[in-house]
Formats: sequence, C-alpha cells, structure tokens
Amino acid sequence: MFNRSNLLIVGVAILGAVLGLLVGTRYNQPREITPPAGVSVLKIGDQRADLHLPDADGKPRHLGEWDGKLVLLNFWATWCGPCREEMPLLDRTEQRLTGDGFAVVGVAIDDADAVQDFLKEHPVRYPILIGGDEEANPSLVFGDIRSVLPYSVLIGPDGTILAQREGSFTATSLTDWLKPHLPPPHSG
Repeated sequence: MFNRSNLLIVGVAILGAVLGLLVGTRYNQPREITPPAGVSVLKIGDQRADLHLPDADGKPRHLGEWDGKLVLLNFWATWCGPCREEMPLLDRTEQRLTGDGFAVVGVAIDDADAVQDFLKEHPVRYPILIGGDEEANPSLVFGDIRSVLPYSVLIGPDGTILAQREGSFTATSLTDWLKPHLPPPHSG
C-alpha cells in the first residue's frame, strides 16, 4: 500500500518527467532565423517573389513562367532524407493534376553538381531549380524562418501565397493540403 511520502515521490517524478518533455520539445525546435537587412519574409496572402534561378541544366528560369497555375514550390536538398522520400509523391501528384493547371517546382538548396548527380539516379518530371547553398537560401523569403527542409509553398494562379508548410508530406497530408485550392472535379 502506498503511503503519503510514496505518493509524493511518485507525483514529483511524474511532474519532473512532464516538465522534461515540455522543455526538451521546446528546445529541439529549430530557431527562427533573423532575415538579413532588406529581406522581406512573405506570408499567406502576400504576392510571391519572382525567383530567378538556374535549372538543373544551368538554364536561367523564373517563377513567373508558371503564372496562371496553382504551383507547389518545394524547397529541398539532396542530403535531406525526408525531402528525397517525398519527391516521388510530388512527381506523381504533379503528373495526376497537371491537366488541372497544377505544377510542382522544386528548388534545391544545394550544389548544382550534387543535384545533377542525384537527379540522374532519382529523376523527377517536374522542374528543379538550383537555389544554392544554405547561406543564400531563397526559402527564407517564402517564409521558411526556421530553415527547415523540406519546405513547401502553395502559390495561386494569380501569384498569391495560399499556404506554407514545414516538413514532408504523406499522400494524405498532401491531398488535404491541396484540396481546398484545387478546382472541383469534373462531373459527367
């Protein structure tokens, strides 16, 4: 049978464990990055920035090429396991929804040579732009204030930022994230 001192010890132990979990969770979160002077961080409802970046073949591209489409802008890196794992899902989704005015555009926060080598072994059909290293990370402008990869931004056909998301997708979470912004299915 428990006496009061045993209950007190158990209570203090449980309280300590709960506090430890809370503190550990808080300090394991990536810290927010302070944007450099003159850099505006976009949020939902803002007009997207028009990135000008080379693609994986070195050809200059700009985000405005996809104006008029619902664009999932996905920031990733070759060294990021969750990024690599979600790429086939993004590729299948882009292929399935391309007729509905949807496009996926990847932005690799990585070295161009590493991206080219990776894409040789793991090709995707959506365009990949080279965003450079983490120092010049263009995802910060799009709201990635914790520098978390993968990081995705949904941009409306009019260039308005509709949604922002840290972390990788599952099939269900991607469908749920896109659904409110997709045109209704065709009937008939």
